[in-house]
Amino acid sequence: MDDNYRSPIPESCRWRTWAADPEGMTGDALKDFIDNNLFPQLQNLHEYSNTPSAFVVRSVFEDAYNYMKSGQLLRQVINKIQQGVDFNKAQERHEFGNLYEQLLRDLQNAGNAGEFYTPRPVTEFMVRMVDPKLDEKVMDPACGTGGFLTCTIEHKRSRYVKTAEDERTLQASIYGVEKKPLPHLLATTNMILHGIEVPNQIRHDNTLARPLISWGPKERVDCIVANPPFGGMEEDGIETNFPAAFRTRETADLFLVLIMHLLKDGGRAAVVLPDGFLFGEGIKSRIKEKLLTECNLHTIVRLPNGVFNPYTGIKTNLLFFTKGTPTKEVWFYEHQYPAGVKNYSKTRPMRIEEFAVEEAWWGSEADGFAARVENEFAWKVSLDELKDRNWNLDCKNPHVGEQISHDPDQLLRDYAQLQGEISQLRDQLKAVLAEALERP
Repeated sequence: MDDNYRSPIPESCRWRTWAADPEGMTGDALKDFIDNNLFPQLQNLHEYSNTPSAFVVRSVFEDAYNYMKSGQLLRQVINKIQQGVDFNKAQERHEFGNLYEQLLRDLQNAGNAGEFYTPRPVTEFMVRMVDPKLDEKVMDPACGTGGFLTCTIEHKRSRYVKTAEDERTLQASIYGVEKKPLPHLLATTNMILHGIEVPNQIRHDNTLARPLISWGPKERVDCIVANPPFGGMEEDGIETNFPAAFRTRETADLFLVLIMHLLKDGGRAAVVLPDGFLFGEGIKSRIKEKLLTECNLHTIVRLPNGVFNPYTGIKTNLLFFTKGTPTKEVWFYEHQYPAGVKNYSKTRPMRIEEFAVEEAWWGSEADGFAARVENEFAWKVSLDELKDRNWNLDCKNPHVGEQISHDPDQLLRDYAQLQGEISQLRDQLKAVLAEALERP
């Protein structure tokens, strides 16, 4: 801790003043203090207002709202925290961080904030494969609750941090942006619990709201790990920040264009995208053409159903690419359920150990993944073949027979196609009957 540190928080708003006494304010008085004193003061900090700490506090609370209606319940929660956690002790902060991770997972399982939380096994695997080095800048432009960034912090600490200077280098290398206030608050808290003392590089903003060309060379980063919200639509006008060929209101598509732009040459990325992006046409095809011609999309890991339950049952994919050299071939790996498991659920979630087979197969990008071999779950497709497919990346596993898809979106597409064929046959039959009736 800096010996010259001065808290930007007014004395009346500090924990020891209003919360630490278990017999202190409660009921309506406590709720009134939080709603009409605590939050407004933190939202409008002025003393030491130029310090990074004050910036963090203001940005976290600027759109925050107290959802707790009962002052008595608030007091109970405050007392539990006061009794249970000493935030001055690193071990207790670490244990609380693990509890916090469980809380975020429970929010997803309850259907709340699911779009902002990526299951820990997915984030951990993606970060491991990207392998950000100590001094490499890592960004998540849609960071949600901060899962990718906390995995990056743990990855760097466990492999590269040896000295206090290394720790300072690590803390300066993490960047995140989140549009919505609640997940931004959760992400900032997550950073603090993972030892980022002043997480002022976790900004409350919409990365897509800025013209693409305004991101200069000094803002390029070495690594991006992200799960852009899929299925979402941006407000009118956001698409005009992008070149005409890529203008769409679909959030995930715009983020992929932005991610390609933000990477340095040689920069590496891992991005979660839904099946719909792989087979999508029109603007999606143009984005995929850009991706394959300007980056080396070396690997797509195809995940099974249920990974993001209950937030969404849509099948998803992990795209790994490096900017600066065009793709020659794309490797696909079809992730399998563990033995005896037919779907993921709250009681049987995905586990990081399941990715051991992919990690053992992965190889090194330095030698062009020369050690990789095709097997019943892994295959490769050349750039020429993908070009002939009009950049359709929805490539089926050639090592298994024809499979029946149980994906709801695919079933709906198949149903719509059959309905169209039935309607066409009905029209043809009507025409034949009409012609027959007109005959003498």
